This record gives sequence, structure tokens and C-alpha cells, in this order.
Amino acid sequence: MKKTTSWLATAAVLWAATSAATAYAQGVIKIGEVNSYKAQPAFLEPYRKGLELAVEQINAAGGVNGKKLELVIRDDNGNPGDAVRAAEELVSREKVDVLTGTFLSHVGLALTDYAKQRKVFFLAAEPLTDKIVWQNGNRYTFRLRPSTYMQVAMLVPEAAKLKKKRWALVYPNYEYGQSAVATFKQLLKAAQPDVEFVAEQATPLGKVDSGSVVQALADAKPDAIFNVLFGADLSKFVRDGNTRGLFKDREVVSLLTGEPEYLDPLKDESPNGWIVTGYPWYGIQTPEHNAFRTAYEAKFKDYPRLGSVVGYSAIVSLAEGMKKAQSTDTEKMIAAFKGLKVMSPFGPITYRASDHQSTMGGYVGRTKNDNGKGVMVDYRYLDGAKYLPSDAEVAKLRPTE
Repeated sequence: MKKTTSWLATAAVLWAATSAATAYAQGVIKIGEVNSYKAQPAFLEPYRKGLELAVEQINAAGGVNGKKLELVIRDDNGNPGDAVRAAEELVSREKVDVLTGTFLSHVGLALTDYAKQRKVFFLAAEPLTDKIVWQNGNRYTFRLRPSTYMQVAMLVPEAAKLKKKRWALVYPNYEYGQSAVATFKQLLKAAQPDVEFVAEQATPLGKVDSGSVVQALADAKPDAIFNVLFGADLSKFVRDGNTRGLFKDREVVSLLTGEPEYLDPLKDESPNGWIVTGYPWYGIQTPEHNAFRTAYEAKFKDYPRLGSVVGYSAIVSLAEGMKKAQSTDTEKMIAAFKGLKVMSPFGPITYRASDHQSTMGGYVGRTKNDNGKGVMVDYRYLDGAKYLPSDAEVAKLRPTE
């Protein structure tokens, strides 16, 4: 009798534990996150903190549709094949409800195609290539950050105001760099028909030979330079450019350089007067940004980077989409995201129905070396909606489904 009673008690405990685990699983929404954490830590460490802050805040407020959010994160090693394998593992084994993430453009394109093949909802948080929402766009993929086209379109009016005729170009030789330069050429030529492109340096991503690049640009004697290098490549380029006098009395227009991820490491080598896109976190005084910055600094004892804003906004976007859909069902999420309005640290944004691109904007200003630290000055926020093609133009760019 004692053995039977003991067995029944054990069975009851096991049943209760199994039931609790099942109930817990049913009360969780799993978000699969794939990204290049090892390959691009400068941007993605702050990005991950942004993800974590948003999940914490949303769960503390009761979660989404009565369920808590749970992040399941995988590293893609900056490799498209690894990214697809990670996504498949998240979908098939971890049973995630949605996918998000990616940083590098070619990796983002791989997951864009994966989402289409597997019919799973994917929010591309960071990759900038226009193909994600235009040429390779599909009904399962949406994108948060302002695209390559949008950010270049924000810079071109400033470049045209310089009235410089001879331009040199330097960029990482992969999808993002190639499309950035193609867009810059197209838009600047339209704004200033007499412009000439006298030198073009396409460098391997992460492996720039900065000395020879700087010398080649200097030999071309350009009036101005358009730079698309970022991260460690940017640091090497700036160092050699400063040493050899490349930037002296020469205008530079530079994509992403005002982001603290890339400007901060330059320290006393930070250039003066470059026209850049970036994130002047220290000077944005809007209620939504103040609330974000205060919460971020309280949790991490550090200031936010642009990656922090992107990660935070990605989770907030997914949560708002799930609330609107009242579900994580793929088809319902697609319907909910078309025209979805979200409040981000940069203010309100909308996911356009025509191409699934958000209208998040960006800051444009000039760099300044402020006592050995690079900052942005004379900056202003530009609404992304004003730098996107019309729905009619998008219809020509995007495949029909």
C-alpha cells in the first residue's frame, strides 16, 4: 500500500510538473532572432540590449495577448548559409512564432528568400539593401530600418549643395556598398548633371587595404569623396586619410559615420565637417526618445547606440503587430503589418502596405572632433516617408505575388 501511495504521489508530481510546463509553453510567444553577433559586435551588442529592454518592458506590462515574449537567439557568423540553417532550426525545432534580425545585406536577402520558401513571418530589422523590399520583396518580409536608398536620398541634397564637380567613391564590395554607390550616382547626377565620378575604390568587406585606397583616391584629385565604409574599415580609412592629408580642404559625404558605433572608436582621429547620417543620442529631446534613453541607461549603465534603437524598435513593432493581429499566425501578421503604426524612440513610424518598408527616418548632420571625441552637430531628423518612392513607382520595382 505504501509503495502504491508513493507511486501515485510521484505520478501526481510529474503530472503537475508536465502540466505546468505545457501551460508555460502555451503562455509564451517565441521570437527567433538571427544575427551576426560575432562578426559585427560594435552594432549588435547594443542591438541585443535594445531587444532585451523591449522584451522586459513588454512582459512587465503583461506581455502580448496575455502571453510573455521570449527571445531565442542564434548567430549567423555573417554568412548567408549559416543564417538559413539557424532560421530552419528555430522554425523546425524551437517552433518560434516569427523571425527577426540580420545585419549584413546579403544575409538579410538570404532570410528574405527563406521566409518566402517556408511561409514564415520575417521582420528584417537592420539590413539596408533595397532588394529586401523591392526587387526581392515578398509578402512574408517587412523591414524596419531606413533603406540604402532612403539614407542616400537624405544625403544627396546636401552633396548637391556643395557644388563639387569631381567625386571619388569608396565602398565595401558587397550588396550594401554596391547599391549605395549606384543610388548616389543616380540621384546626384539627376540633381547636378555636370558631376563627374573620377575614382572608384571597391574594397573587400572587413579587409580594406587603406593605404593603397587612400593613395588611389588622392591620385584622382577629386573635389569631394562619397564614403560607404564602416566599422574597422572606416577606422583604417580615416587614420590613413588623416596621415596622408586626403581630407584636407576636401568635402566628404559619408553614410552611417555619425552612428556612435562607428564614430566613437575614432576618438581623437574623428574627422571635422563630414556630412553624415547618424544618431546624436546626446541631443535628441523628444518625449519618446527621453523615455527610451532613461530606461536604457538605467538598465545598462551605458548610453544607447543606434543598434539599441533598432533592436528596441524591432521588438516593439512585432508586439504591436501581434496585438493588432490578435495572433502570431503568419497570414494575420502580414495583414496586421500592412499600414501598422508604431511609436519608436524616433517617433511614430508606419509600415507601408505597398512595399513593407517602415517610414523610420534618420539624422543628417556634420561631424565634429570635440576635444578628442567625435560628435554630430548641425543635425536634423528627416522623416523617412519623404525619401521613399511612390506606391506607383514601387509597383514597377517589386515582383507581383
